[in-house]
Amino acid sequence: MSYWVFGYGSLIWRPGFDYVQAQQGLVRGLHRQLCVYSFTHRGTEEHPGLVFGLDQGGACRGMAFEVEPGIWDETHAYLREREQGNNVYKESWRKIALADGQVVEALTFVADRTHRQYAGRLPREEQLRLVRQGVGHSGENPEYVINTYAHLAEMNIKDDGLKWLHDALMKGDQAALS
Repeated sequence: MSYWVFGYGSLIWRPGFDYVQAQQGLVRGLHRQLCVYSFTHRGTEEHPGLVFGLDQGGACRGMAFEVEPGIWDETHAYLREREQGNNVYKESWRKIALADGQVVEALTFVADRTHRQYAGRLPREEQLRLVRQGVGHSGENPEYVINTYAHLAEMNIKDDGLKWLHDALMKGDQAALS
């Protein structure tokens, strides 16, 4: 028996753990949203950034990673340290439809709507403002958003809201270079 982990943001492009295989997957009932204020990784309490969470409703395509049982405890501990430092995400086991037709149970991290860092659905302009200002332990917030967008585009996953944000961030970078 293997374990599976579902990535929808930075886990797609920087999982940070060993895995047997990775393939695209779809979770229903949750969608990817920049709905979590980042006080550590991509911002501070004084100048929060904004990071992705899985929020209620819709569906989300991302990447599913198969982890061998022999390294599961180590992988799970790593993921808890990475994703649960401030408890803004709840661990949840969800059915994921894989690209090869299999359906597996995968560990997901779902935004906790009762947590003080839950931002909900913000207007695009407010998302842009927060992302532009955010810098934390893991780097600049725009880099996180641009990397996630680029990897989703490589996977042929479209997200109009994220595309708008990406384009606005890139336009701002071009203006800064002029």
